[in-house]
Amino acid sequence: MPDTEVTIIGAGVVGLAIAARLAPAHPGLFVVDRNPRHGMETSSRNSQVVHAGIYYAPGSLKARLCREGRDALYDLCVRYDVPHRKTGKLVVATREEERPALASVFETARQNGVALERLDAEAARALEPHVPSVEALWSSESGIVDAHGLMDHFLQKALASGAILYPDATVEAIEPAPGGYRLILRRGGELESLTSERVVNSAGLDADKVAALAGIDVDSAGYRLHWCKGSYFSASPRCSKLVSRLVYPVPASDSLGVHVVLDVGGRLRFGPDAEYLPDRRPDYRVDPGRRAAFASAARRLLPEIADEDLEPDISGIRPKLQAKGTPARDFVIAEERERGLPGFVNLLGIESPGLTAAPAIADDVARILSA
Repeated sequence: MPDTEVTIIGAGVVGLAIAARLAPAHPGLFVVDRNPRHGMETSSRNSQVVHAGIYYAPGSLKARLCREGRDALYDLCVRYDVPHRKTGKLVVATREEERPALASVFETARQNGVALERLDAEAARALEPHVPSVEALWSSESGIVDAHGLMDHFLQKALASGAILYPDATVEAIEPAPGGYRLILRRGGELESLTSERVVNSAGLDADKVAALAGIDVDSAGYRLHWCKGSYFSASPRCSKLVSRLVYPVPASDSLGVHVVLDVGGRLRFGPDAEYLPDRRPDYRVDPGRRAAFASAARRLLPEIADEDLEPDISGIRPKLQAKGTPARDFVIAEERERGLPGFVNLLGIESPGLTAAPAIADDVARILSA
């Protein structure tokens, strides 16, 4: 008999949400992570925004799972006292030539079933007096969540149902085994073995490497990941009084653009930018030399920001399926039976809105494994 029914590779917010969802029906499931603690990579290095589902291609997994996950996430936060705020969000056109792009965002949101309110300059200024715009969209369902608090909730729920967290364990190999799969793990310089009936690959930045370990040609499958770094600069405390809601520009081609980010404590940040890392080195340093560029981007949304108001803060790395300059890709959530890997579920390209979508992704994985 295998050691466990289910093994989840990756203890970020999505892996932990899946563990919390599956553990009641699969007590003794394993959650394997290469870090000493859960949630140390992408899940703890982001805007912590609860997205409404505005931007994503209609009919895509991102659109559906964001919308479903958003509602589930707010309900969970209320029931279990996870710190959050439904701040709402303004998406602003600061120049006349941005109006068509704003109209496109509105139409995409409409097709996704997300209600937005169109605001003229006067109405937008009434909400945020310090933000200039010629037109804006108001999203009442956007907000922020304490990502660490959310992950702690998922972990404790999973552990209470019998899940086992296995930290400091790097997956070195995945082999077929009677009744499932054998995972070879490197832990503390030693190799260990774990057998599992089913495997969920939620390894984030290296999910493509894990898929390759299972025997998948990631290039022919379209599973190759491209790391995209996003940095943030924090604003001085005086700036926190300038805005009380999330404020976004019209989207850029490779990101949502540098935006005004609030955390649950009211701290103000700007970010992220987009910098592809072709060598896939996990470099989380924030270059102080980018301050002038960040201040310039910030002043588009809050003209009162001065260069000296900004200080380097955090950075995160997004596991994108699209290479630089290529069209956006959807999430991949796939049971790989047709590739000769029954019970092996791949999750790849889980970038934004992965935090928001986590509860809904967990429901999808549960349905896949019960089919």
